[in-house]
Amino acid sequence: MSRSTAGSSTSEARSRLLSTATKIFYSEGIHSVGVDRVITEAQVTRATLYRHFSGKDDLVLAYLDQADQAIRQQITAARASGGSAADKVRAVARSITDGIQSPGFRGCAFLNAVAEYPDPAHPIHQAVLAHRQWFLDTVTDLLAQTGGEGADEAARHLVMLRDGAMAAGCLFDPHLVSETFLQGVEGILQARTTPTPSPSTTPSPTADTTV
Repeated sequence: MSRSTAGSSTSEARSRLLSTATKIFYSEGIHSVGVDRVITEAQVTRATLYRHFSGKDDLVLAYLDQADQAIRQQITAARASGGSAADKVRAVARSITDGIQSPGFRGCAFLNAVAEYPDPAHPIHQAVLAHRQWFLDTVTDLLAQTGGEGADEAARHLVMLRDGAMAAGCLFDPHLVSETFLQGVEGILQARTTPTPSPSTTPSPTADTTV
C-alpha cells in the first residue's frame, strides 16, 4: 500500500469513527454510549480508535469541535447574507430555527453535553463554555451594529431565548417554537431601534380634580 493510500485509509477511518460517534452521542447521549458501541458501528478495530483518539473524552471533544465548526460556518453564512445589521441578526435567528425544524433535532449539542459534564474544570465542560462565549461575543457584535447602547444585555437576552428555543424545540411543535423565538428576536431589535422618549417629552400625570 502506498503512503498516500495509507493516509487516505487512515483519514477515512477517523472520519467514520467521528461520524458514528456524532450520530450516537447526539441522538442517545454521551455517557450512555461506550467506545465498544462506536467501534462496532464504525466497523473499525479498537486499535484504530486509539490510534486517532486518546480515549472517549478525546472523541467527545472532537465531536463538539465538529459541531462548533458547523455552527461557525452557519453563522458566517448568515452574517454574509447582506442587508442591514438588523437583517443580519434576523438571518442568524433564522439559521437557528432552521436547525430546530430539521429532522432528528435533539436540542443543542453543547447544552446536552454540559448537562452530562457538570464539573467546570473538565475539558468537555470548558469546550462548551468556549463555544458559548464565542456565540455570545458574535451576537453582541451584531447587536452593537444595530445602534444604541446595551448590546451586551440584548445579546444575553437573545442567547437566553435561543437556549429556551433549543430546549423546547425537541419537546413541542418546532414550528411554533421557531415562530415564538423569531418574535422574541424581533422584540429585541425593536427595543434597540425605537427611540426612548426623553424626560422633557414624557407627558406628566394629570392631577386628579375629581371629588
